[in-house]
Amino acid sequence: MRPADLAREHGISTQAVRNYEQDGFLPPAERTPSGYRVYTEVHAAALRAFLALVAAYGHATAGGIMTAVHDGDVGRALTLVDRGHLRLLRDRETLDAVRQAIGHLTEPVPEPAAADWSIGELAHRLGVTAATVRAWERAGILVPARDPATGYRVFEAADVRDAELTHLLRRGGYPLAHIATVVGQVRTAGGTESLAAALGTWQEKLTARGVAMLDAAGLLSAYLTSRP
Repeated sequence: MRPADLAREHGISTQAVRNYEQDGFLPPAERTPSGYRVYTEVHAAALRAFLALVAAYGHATAGGIMTAVHDGDVGRALTLVDRGHLRLLRDRETLDAVRQAIGHLTEPVPEPAAADWSIGELAHRLGVTAATVRAWERAGILVPARDPATGYRVFEAADVRDAELTHLLRRGGYPLAHIATVVGQVRTAGGTESLAAALGTWQEKLTARGVAMLDAAGLLSAYLTSRP
């Protein structure tokens, strides 16, 4: 087989095929006396596996898996696969946590006596200590503004929402690093209503990634079987 034969199946350039071989993502090709590369069905299986891995895990991880295989370290390759599945599982858990938590955040935030909430007022609302709220801030979960005159923290309605979400997730046993990711998703979406509307798309992306991992696993297994 020529480089063009491999490239044609996937709609890529022949130079891309040569680059993948040079980077170690494909096994080395034999050469004709005139220097032309000669590929086999083993190379075709490697290319199918690599491109499927890119779709499932990204280019860097896919390249790491294939180079590990070609280095003879299948264990390292499978460790990278396992880590990808672990990341997907954590993303699913994050999605579930957000779904459960936003259901408790539909009531509007009542206004305190002042225009903004102080740390004491917020702590009293949640039934926690001010030190706990400061710990959430140090973890990057809460980002309150500061009163320019006094330097005191001021919490707006969105900050109260984030604090309530944090409180719910902490009661559920989630670590602060995980909560920071969830609250960041809420903040990026512009609020719980916007996030709720985006959950369907988020779920579809996770499902597509899981299916891509299944496809990649099958093609990687086929390649490992085809190798001498």
